[in-house]
Amino acid sequence: MSNTFVSSSWLRIWGASAALAMLPLGVGNAQESSGAAPAPTPTQFSTKFPISESGNIPVGKKTPFISYEAVVLNMPGRPVPLEVKVSMPATGTNLPVILLSHGHGNANFLSSLKGYGPLSDFWAAHGFIVIQPTHIDSKALGLRETKLPDAPTFFYSKVKDMHYILDHLAQIEATVPGLKGRMDRNRIAAVGHSSGGLTAAYLLGAQVLDPEDPRKKDLSDKRIKAGVIIAAPGVADMDTSSAAARRSRALRYNSFAKMTGSALVIAGDKDLNPAFSTRLSYRWDAYTHSPSGNKTLLTFFGGEHILGGIGGYDSKETSDENPERVATLRALVWAYLRTQLYPNDPAWRNAVVALRNSSAPMAKVESR
Repeated sequence: MSNTFVSSSWLRIWGASAALAMLPLGVGNAQESSGAAPAPTPTQFSTKFPISESGNIPVGKKTPFISYEAVVLNMPGRPVPLEVKVSMPATGTNLPVILLSHGHGNANFLSSLKGYGPLSDFWAAHGFIVIQPTHIDSKALGLRETKLPDAPTFFYSKVKDMHYILDHLAQIEATVPGLKGRMDRNRIAAVGHSSGGLTAAYLLGAQVLDPEDPRKKDLSDKRIKAGVIIAAPGVADMDTSSAAARRSRALRYNSFAKMTGSALVIAGDKDLNPAFSTRLSYRWDAYTHSPSGNKTLLTFFGGEHILGGIGGYDSKETSDENPERVATLRALVWAYLRTQLYPNDPAWRNAVVALRNSSAPMAKVESR
């Protein structure tokens, strides 16, 4: 018997530039509201930044996509069910998959399956199935201040969520209308931001070497073929009595020495948080402290922790708002994963050339 069910689910169908329809799904009925919104006039929007889809990075054709929430998985031992959002192209088969892990953050819902729309929407519109869980560190769940193990950051639970999703892809396929038989389970990547970046790193082989934690140290998963680690915490150099260290033992014992999986590490050169480290390089420790041979570092000039606004559309948590930076980042991630999952695809090479040939490059790339 399946232990998956659907609760308060919505199916959103998005076109290339505007919402085409929104279908609330209930038991035994469905209602449809039709009619496209009128085209905005130039006076409706004002921005000091040029807004593009991909920051002049070459990407594939944009297509309509569908978002469905929430698939609810009854995960044994979890204090609340695991809710998952799925975004996917409206058409196509043998589609690659991205597991997207949200950060910790202070917003109520950006750190949940409702966040990271600027990333998930773009990737779904360009050929990926994107699966977003709400981890139990989400502020929306109200569990951070409990005495549950690993509160408030729940590093171990977050990566176990990803294992559980991978174990139950068939149930997710069977639940989401129009998804069954369209997923390529041999081409799966993990992407995460901030603490979610650590989740991706653990899936690639990073460890928490806490001498007082008897749990399994190796949390890697061979089903993950590549990873993208965005603005993640690094190797601790904090005082063990600091507030950050007290809140999360995981931050004190991070190790990337066995992170053997292929990874793109993304950092901003202005992302400095003294509560964690006085080193700017802290945010790219996953690159410098992991085995070489399949690691790439993408550093954004002027980028702070939200890298222009990747956490959500117009989120006030963004201290370095720049839609062009967001567009460039998501396009470069798309290109990197295309080439990692399809080695004959020149997307990453073409993207790096376009970035370097720009009149004002937004980032630099290096590999080891």
